[in-house]
Amino acid sequence: MRFKHIIITAAMAVLFGVVVAGCSGSATNKTATQAPPVLPVTENPIKNTSVLAGLAITNAAVENNVDPATKKAISDRLQVSFKNGSTATMSGFEIYYKMTDVKTKKTEAYYLKLTGLTLNPGETKTIDFNNGHGAGQYPENIYSLYRTSKNEVTFDIEVSAAGFKLATAQATKSVGTSEKQD
Repeated sequence: MRFKHIIITAAMAVLFGVVVAGCSGSATNKTATQAPPVLPVTENPIKNTSVLAGLAITNAAVENNVDPATKKAISDRLQVSFKNGSTATMSGFEIYYKMTDVKTKKTEAYYLKLTGLTLNPGETKTIDFNNGHGAGQYPENIYSLYRTSKNEVTFDIEVSAAGFKLATAQATKSVGTSEKQD
């Protein structure tokens, strides 16, 4: 009887170890691949007062988006293209965007540091807020005004690069909820 108890205890310990290892490995992998949560902010934290020209937003879209490389339609998202018109490399990027429901006047704003992003002289890059992974893809709040309002929503967008004047743009989501693939 005692031998049987030892075997059952050992089997349970092995099983517990496998389950715990499986859970912790799974959780670690899941956390490593998930985008960090994006929460609304109450004020714009960008404090850029530079007057040095060079940064320009060349396109801002929230619907009828197009992949800049393939020129094919992609699902709707906040997509911002900007260009470095200076002779210096730009870094230290930040973005702030405020959404306004045109009908209800409700607003919601978001801020992100675009860590690791650089822009060489004359270069144009496009970034997407689609919870994707990889270069130029950033998290979005899937419960935002953009995704939940059936009304027209306007976006006021501000991009900052260290040492350069802010670049601004607007984009508009038409009446209805966000589309999928165009």
